[in-house]
Parts: sequence; structure tokens; C-alpha cells
Amino acid sequence: MKKTWLTITACLLTVACSSTPTPDCIYNCAPSINIGNNNTNSNNNFGALTEPQRQALLKYLESQVKQQWGDDNYLQAGKHRYVKYFAGYRTRAHIDFDNGKIYVSTIANNATRHTLKQAIEETLLMPADPSQVDLFSDKSIPLNGKPFLLGQVKDHQNQDIQWPWRAGQYADYLIANKLKTQKLQRGTAYYVEIDMVEDHLEQREYQYADLIRQAAKRYDIDENLIYAIVKTESSFNPYAVSHAGAYGLMQVIPKTAGADVFNLVKNKPGIPTKEYLFNPANNIDTGTAYFYILKNRYLKEVQHPTTKHYTMISAYNGGTGGVLATFDVDRKQAMKDLNNLQPNQAYWALTNKHPKAEARRYLEKVLNFQKEFEAM
Repeated sequence: MKKTWLTITACLLTVACSSTPTPDCIYNCAPSINIGNNNTNSNNNFGALTEPQRQALLKYLESQVKQQWGDDNYLQAGKHRYVKYFAGYRTRAHIDFDNGKIYVSTIANNATRHTLKQAIEETLLMPADPSQVDLFSDKSIPLNGKPFLLGQVKDHQNQDIQWPWRAGQYADYLIANKLKTQKLQRGTAYYVEIDMVEDHLEQREYQYADLIRQAAKRYDIDENLIYAIVKTESSFNPYAVSHAGAYGLMQVIPKTAGADVFNLVKNKPGIPTKEYLFNPANNIDTGTAYFYILKNRYLKEVQHPTTKHYTMISAYNGGTGGVLATFDVDRKQAMKDLNNLQPNQAYWALTNKHPKAEARRYLEKVLNFQKEFEAM
């Protein structure tokens, strides 16, 4: 019921829920435009990063940060953690989505309060579309459109923060009343700590209810599964990144799942850029389309629907090869063995015998979250 209300409310706020077309195509079809992509950000014209380029970018970021903060205070963005640097890498914002905390800090010696205030404002008003924000540099954040944190943070007057004047007022209040210091190897950090509202996770779920509903219908994938995957992968953090090079809400890796969706569903050459995958609509569409490929191509021979459901979830994390390797080194024999098992037996194998420990835990975690969403 709660999820239904979220979807209805999201539709009302966006004037009307758009119709949901069927997938563009699946195999060998004419070129088509992206499904559900209204993003016109010019950053999407950038070519996709190669793995060496991505690694070089991260190494440069690390070197710049450590030069300012020291080796012991290096912090980078993750799946459930937002980290953005500003002002010569001497100021940063850190959002801990698991614990509902926001930290904005600076080690700048000159104009400390002004620098900190600007970083607080940019953090509170950062856009809901992460493709506009460069997480891997110290560039400022463009403040336009609906703030991502709207509804997830209240100011000192218990008001939502949507406009620059209110963000500025709250920043002044925090600096005047909540400013803290911490001694570091290379000086002193000045910082403020902001508590997110108790239901911040639900507030983020609400933001993507309509996108998830549309993608589920478009690709005939269980809506509750998509919710469970997003919660597992990113805690509904659209800025999520991973050490493996995955981006966004559903943690899509451009060169694997992203490439498959482009080539098999979109009939587009190449792989998606990180800017493309940081866009929430693109990300949810791409992640759900990959489930469609798993269901109808890579795992189409799995006979029992419940067993197929388990293998799809496991393959989303550890690949189809990892699923089959759980049962036999020979892929054809593995499929035979899998189809000879009852769903509970297949589940036991995937959560106890899968070659990757992360994949064993992943299936159990996603299914538990899926049950939670089904009960709403």
C-alpha cells in the first residue's frame, strides 16, 4: 500500500504518469532512441572512459586529496556514501546514507567560514540528476532544478531546504552554533554535522517510484525486485560509485551490463558513459533492461520460475558464469543439474556454493529486501 501511494503521489507531482512503451527491441533491430531518457545534459556527449582512464582519474583524485588531507584522511565516494571535494580539494562533503549523517568540512586556512558556508549550500542544494556533478574533481556543483536532498534534511526551523536563501540561512546557523574542529596531521579541520530526517531512505524511495514503475512494466520485471536491487546496491543513492566502476542507483557497469543493454536492447554501438548512467532515469532503465536480458537470453533455459528468479538475482551481482559455475564447470551440464533441482535446493547452492562469497550474501539480502517491499 505504501509503495502504491508513493507511485500515485509521484505521478501527481509530475503532472501525469507517462505511458510505458514496450522495449525498443531485443535483437537485430533498427536503431532507436533511448527509452525514458529526457536527459539532454551535454556531458553525455563525452566518450565512455576506458578502464585505464578510469583508474588514472581515481588515482589523480586520490593524490590530490592526500596531498591536502594526508593519507589517513582520504575519503572517496562509494555505493552507500557520497563524497565530493571543493576548492582545491581542501573542502569536502560526505553523506553517510546508511547512518543518515552529513558532514561538511574544510581545512582551508583562508576565508574558512565562507568556504565552509559555500560547501554547505552546494551540498544541501545539489541537483537530483547526478550527471550534472563531477564527483572526481573539485569543481563546484551547479545549483539548478529540484535539490536531491529535498525532504531528507530539515533546517533549524524544521523547514525543507529548496531555495538558496534558506540554505544560506541554515549554513549560517550551523557555522555559528554547530561548528566543530578536529586536529589532523596537516592542520585543523573545521566541520559541521547534519542529521538527516528519520525517514530519509523512504524519501529517496519516493523520488524514484514512477521511474521504477515504468521500467518494471516496460521490461516485465517484478517492481519489488527493482526496489530491492536499488536498496541493496545503493540505498537509493543516485551518486553511488564502486571500485569496480559501477555507477548510479542500480550500480550498472558500463563495459558489461551497460554494453549488453546498448547492443542487445538499444541497438546502439559502444557502451554508456558514466554521465549517462548517473542519470536516474537512464540508470533504472538500463539496470532493469539487463534483468530482461538475463531472463530472456542468458538464463532462458532455467525452467522453474522461482529458480530463474534466484539465478537472475545472483547473476546480476556475480554474472551468469558464476551462477553456472556453482553447479558444474561445464555450462551445459550446469544447466542440466540446475534444472534437476527444486527451487529451495538451487537457493541453497547459490547461497552456499557460489564461487564468490559476495554473491552468496547478495541473493539472500536482495530477497529479504524484496519481501519487505512486497509487504508494503
